[in-house]
Amino acid sequence: MSILNNSVDFIVAGLGNQGIQYNNTRHNVGFMFINYIEKKINIKVNRIKHFSLSAKVNINDKKIIILKPQTYMNDSGRAILDASHYYKIPINKILIIYDDITLPVGSIRIRKKGSSGGHKGIKSIIEYIGSDEFPRIKIGVGSPNNPEHELANYVVSSISDKEHKMIEATFADIYDAVQMIFDGNIETAMNKYNKRGIGSD
Repeated sequence: MSILNNSVDFIVAGLGNQGIQYNNTRHNVGFMFINYIEKKINIKVNRIKHFSLSAKVNINDKKIIILKPQTYMNDSGRAILDASHYYKIPINKILIIYDDITLPVGSIRIRKKGSSGGHKGIKSIIEYIGSDEFPRIKIGVGSPNNPEHELANYVVSSISDKEHKMIEATFADIYDAVQMIFDGNIETAMNKYNKRGIGSD
């Protein structure tokens, strides 16, 4: 499963905040998906490199760097830039998985590129690498029921057991979509998993 040289086809990063106090929060669903991959293919994302916990793996005959940036969400771009420069990865081969409050819990949205949509982690990545033309998979975490609930507090609030199960239920589909993207079939993944009329671009 390990890669012995620096040749890499893709970077896959799940975004989140380090620290056990954030483990079950909405902002950490990207980390949760990486945890799913660890169990799925029996790896450990625990090497400290590129300001991240990382692993080098082979998936579908593709050489992949998996990252869990340890910079806190708002500085995620530092980790992505460091890894992409080290492995000389083009921007369109950087796949980011993260939370989206505009999507209902348990839904996903795949995009080839796009703005940050107000997401601080994506904003940081765009600023560091100087482009928004990287693919991403958004995981719906829902919006606050109370419109006066500050978003900064909402995204670091804990998800309920019911929501956790709904989010975890998307991970098999996301992993399938990730493999399609590795194989150059992002359009197929979008057609299969995107739901019309949900969320924002």
